[in-house]
Amino acid sequence: MAEERTELEERIIIKDQHTKEIDLVNRDPKRINEDVVKVDFEDVIAEPVGTYSFDGVWKTSYTTFTVSKYWCYRLLSAILGIPLAVIWGFLFALISFCHIWAVVPCIKSYLIEIQCVSRIYSLCIHTFCDPLFEALSKICSNVRVALRKET
Repeated sequence: MAEERTELEERIIIKDQHTKEIDLVNRDPKRINEDVVKVDFEDVIAEPVGTYSFDGVWKTSYTTFTVSKYWCYRLLSAILGIPLAVIWGFLFALISFCHIWAVVPCIKSYLIEIQCVSRIYSLCIHTFCDPLFEALSKICSNVRVALRKET
């Protein structure tokens, strides 16, 4: 009974990953575009003290900038959003596919092969180099260095 319940829960979790509700209020929950596209009128256009335009021109410029940015973004996202979503979905699926079916198996195969080479290399080092360095260390073990300061 418990096994059937966990299997059912796993199926529900897998289904929920593809059909989950999206948040229409907070559309950037991981804040990946926080610093990139946050551009307001004051970030682009500013008049220093002493060089002010007419108040009506300033207000109209603000309204024109804000409304045109808002509607241009909405129109571009309406026209290009879905095709670009398909392209990005395909690209990330392709990257995932290559990673799962090519990159990881190549790395695992390399690690298996290099383990065999590493054992042979280690055996050669221990067989030939260890006795040589032990002999050199015994030769040099009686060397004494004395430093004297001459004035």
